[in-house]
Amino acid sequence: MPAADVLTRLHEFDTIIDARTEAEYAEDHLPAAVNWPTLNNEERIIIGTLYKQVNQFEAKKRGAAMAARNIAAHIDREVMAKPKDWKPLAYCWRGGKRSGSLSLILDQIGFRVTLLEGGYKAFRAAVVADIPRLVERLQLRVVCGTTGSGKTRLLQALADQGAQVLDLEALARHRSSVLGAIPGIPQPTQKRFDTLIWEALRQFDPARPVFVESESKKVGNVAIPTTLVEHMRASPCLNLTLPIGERVALLLEDYAYFVSNPQHFCERLDVLTEFRGKLVVDGWKEKVHAGDLAPVVQELLTLHYDPVYVQSMQRNFRQFDHAATIAADDHTMPAMVRLAQSLV
Repeated sequence: MPAADVLTRLHEFDTIIDARTEAEYAEDHLPAAVNWPTLNNEERIIIGTLYKQVNQFEAKKRGAAMAARNIAAHIDREVMAKPKDWKPLAYCWRGGKRSGSLSLILDQIGFRVTLLEGGYKAFRAAVVADIPRLVERLQLRVVCGTTGSGKTRLLQALADQGAQVLDLEALARHRSSVLGAIPGIPQPTQKRFDTLIWEALRQFDPARPVFVESESKKVGNVAIPTTLVEHMRASPCLNLTLPIGERVALLLEDYAYFVSNPQHFCERLDVLTEFRGKLVVDGWKEKVHAGDLAPVVQELLTLHYDPVYVQSMQRNFRQFDHAATIAADDHTMPAMVRLAQSLV
């Protein structure tokens, strides 16, 4: 089946099988796909080396033996309980040899197997081409607001109230700032991030607005698709405000891992030395080690984040100057829920 058709027919398959290695699967995969490697990470390296250093024939023999053992294990583990009308879709990287080997055996058993033509590579190209089409139809409402004003909490509250929300920071697993990396949680690859965005976009009803935060072009190490960035920057804005004391309290809650690990906080503050100077950053670090975090957070906001943010909004978001101002009673989730209810 061509990749363009698969994009709209994923729901027709009972199981989507990724026959590539664990590493290839981790980099990105089709939505809801399960990983049944025909060759695992180590085996693929062995066969690749044999192919280059000995010859193609010897590599194919050894690879066939490895693939047969792996496919047998997958069938023993995953297929024995499947009914006869089970309909899987299988794919590998591009040529179809790995998924073809698996599908041949499943077909001989009597299952109706569909192969993705061109494999993951074709799917990836189709996703990249489809994102602009999905973006173009959206009615975006861009939630702006200085750092700590509660944009993420408001998006969560809006989603809970049934609104359509595109939470790019959640998909990127990053808080989208110099201090935004979340300890112990790696970001997705660029390919995975693109697929997650595409998967979210295709769920939206074009007749209803979609709320999204006013991100820059990158969220941590991953880039937002250009067409989506451009559409966000041309869309109507909402300017969320919160008093400085409430913003500090919110950030101390949301960045609790900095509160509990002052050394990590200080290491991250070093990144700001080139912007604020060593004297200022060293002063912040002294306060952090003394347990006096609130003044540091407030100065980070007023001296660094706020001026940069306002300049960026005015420069990049064309409707920011005409944004409707919205405000929560305080920084808590109940207050954000009340605000979300008024917006919905």
